[in-house]
Amino acid sequence: MILESEYKQRREILASKLSKNSVAVIYSAEYKIRSNDTEFPYRQNSNFYYLTGFKEDNSCLVIIKKRKKTKTILFIQKKDPKLELWNGARLGKVEAKKRFLVDKICFIETFSKKIEELLESSLNLYFDFKLDYSKIKIIKKYSKKIATYKNIALDIEMMRLIKSDSEIDLIEKAISITKKAHHLVMKSKKIDKNEYQLQAEIEYIFKKNGAYSDAYTSIVASGNSANTLHYIDNDKEFKDDDLILIDAGCEYNYYASDITRTIPVNGKFSDAQKELYNMVLDVQLKIINMIKPNIKRSDLQTKSEELLCKGMIDLGILKGECKQLLKDKKHKKYYPHGIGHWMGIDVHDENPYKYKNGDEIPLQKGMVLTIEPGIYCNKNDKTIPKKYRGIGIRIEDDILINEDSYINLSKGIVKSVKEIEKLSL
Repeated sequence: MILESEYKQRREILASKLSKNSVAVIYSAEYKIRSNDTEFPYRQNSNFYYLTGFKEDNSCLVIIKKRKKTKTILFIQKKDPKLELWNGARLGKVEAKKRFLVDKICFIETFSKKIEELLESSLNLYFDFKLDYSKIKIIKKYSKKIATYKNIALDIEMMRLIKSDSEIDLIEKAISITKKAHHLVMKSKKIDKNEYQLQAEIEYIFKKNGAYSDAYTSIVASGNSANTLHYIDNDKEFKDDDLILIDAGCEYNYYASDITRTIPVNGKFSDAQKELYNMVLDVQLKIINMIKPNIKRSDLQTKSEELLCKGMIDLGILKGECKQLLKDKKHKKYYPHGIGHWMGIDVHDENPYKYKNGDEIPLQKGMVLTIEPGIYCNKNDKTIPKKYRGIGIRIEDDILINEDSYINLSKGIVKSVKEIEKLSL
């Protein structure tokens, strides 16, 4: 659980980064239309949630920074019994004053008038440049005296790179639920089932254990489908001798997990599957063991490509000298993606990989990233040994950087051939 004092501290840190005589505007998310008059389940804007912990729509946080003092205003919806009958209870002004450690609570209906007053005496306006144009238009309408527009999202997302202890606790909780789901499907009978049935079993465990939703659309890709990186059709029937690549993680209290395991339908890896799997696992373990503060993600990427390239040469998938193959990017046909990404409130946490001057941001204590090497051998690729065609493998864990090394937050989710077979049989 994240305390209100932590959200307040985040707002104070953000305010310290603003220019003097500035106004910062951070909006909540809007409902998204699914079809006609139905909507997708509501999910709060990540930056707004990071600063407030408030889950309601039609809300806005404003930070005013003068020369000597800073003020925060949270704009919220009024309580409305008729609308609450249809859409659920709203917090309202009285409860919001008790809960949020902001200077003032206002109704969203007064936003236009208030922002006009605030911008009249300010020189700098901060907002998210990716905002819907209609919202940008509203705040720019009253900003005639503004000297500069600045992107507030960049400062917030830089702050989000380093996770607090409470954030790490929530990520660990998400991973613990995801572990139950992955272990369940490893144990379950898969012959005579199809991909969407396994997806349903995974997401049932998520919901049953208090996760609001999946952190991203679950991938349950059997056989050659695993060679489509973002495969989400999940509609194929399992074949006895196929592997299943399962990329699935839940979101718990707005914090993500992101786990991939590749398992055999019949509970036992064939010799060819085992050869590819152990090669990828060996690469993953070596990359994880490189992790420590001040290492760069690009170093992990370069090393993963080198190791996978050498592994593919050993298995006869690539032919030639490793250095030249890497230079010619021949390995990219079988390993086209990155070694990993930041993870937090978003599964692909929207944090920068470089400083504003273009230098790469090195790993630091409190960062969380995924490590996910893979190999993808399409069934129609006649240039590789026949026994490997149609096999796709990815292994992914969630890694926390600590004082001098790392913690594999998902180490409890089994991944060796021996462990998976033991659980499956």
